[in-house]
Amino acid sequence: MDKIEVEKPVATILDKVDGWIETFVSMIPNLAVAIVLLIIFIVIAKFTAKIFKKLFSKTSDNKALEGLFATVIKWSILIVGIFIVLSILQLDKAVTSILAGVGIIGLALGFAFQDISANFISGVILAFRRPFAIGQVIKVSDIMGTAKRTNLRVTVIQTFQGQEVFVPNKDVLQNPIINYSAIGKRRIDLGVGISYGDDLAKVQRVVLETIKNLEGVIDKDNVVFDYGEFGDSSINFTIRFWIKYPGDPGFLVVRNNAIMKIKEAFDENDIMIPFPIRTLDFGIRGGEKLSEMKLDIAGSKQQAEAERGQDKDKN
Repeated sequence: MDKIEVEKPVATILDKVDGWIETFVSMIPNLAVAIVLLIIFIVIAKFTAKIFKKLFSKTSDNKALEGLFATVIKWSILIVGIFIVLSILQLDKAVTSILAGVGIIGLALGFAFQDISANFISGVILAFRRPFAIGQVIKVSDIMGTAKRTNLRVTVIQTFQGQEVFVPNKDVLQNPIINYSAIGKRRIDLGVGISYGDDLAKVQRVVLETIKNLEGVIDKDNVVFDYGEFGDSSINFTIRFWIKYPGDPGFLVVRNNAIMKIKEAFDENDIMIPFPIRTLDFGIRGGEKLSEMKLDIAGSKQQAEAERGQDKDKN
């Protein structure tokens, strides 16, 4: 009885082993083809990635994006090759299970990391569109400074106060981007007010001459002077002129010098920048100044004396 009980399991195991050997032998041709195909796909993936890097380097100098795309292309080709190899080995169920698992994982990751995905896609778009380059002065939303570096997640802006601000690429793409370095120059708009008693033509001539002789001003034929409004205490004008930007002297320096030179020119030519003025109107109907009002001083004294006499009689 014991002998029979031992032989049955051994026989079962031997049958299984024989079946596996037969299956392996029958699959040797498919296995050989699968190995050859896998090697071919590996070679194709590496070769394609190398070709892509060469082509991409001719259109962009973004190494991070170049490496990312090369890796994505390489692994995409390898994954396709692995699925084909599994199909040749008649592992269709395994392929189906893998695809289902990848789909579920991808959906879960999409919900969990949607902000990261948005920043990644925005980084890719910015890398291709290139609205600014490293080292240029830009403004994104309320953040202004020099673009220091960028990757597929954030853009780093160094403000003029010295802080580094990490702006998500999604915010960079969705907000207006002002590139102050794109055209190599920047305009300064300077508002000034002069007295109502000054000669307007003389003021215009003095200001234009002062600005055109100012260090750092370019395109001197494009300096624009225009009166804008009658203010409460002054006639206001705006002087607009261009400087090289970025460059030396800087924006703040030229604007500072322009204010100082205009004030010096006004002092030399007896042109006044007025203080705020308020006119007091004492007329009942308006339009009557204090100096023009007729004051009956004698009548006022008589009325006051009469009122004092009435007070004494009452007492």
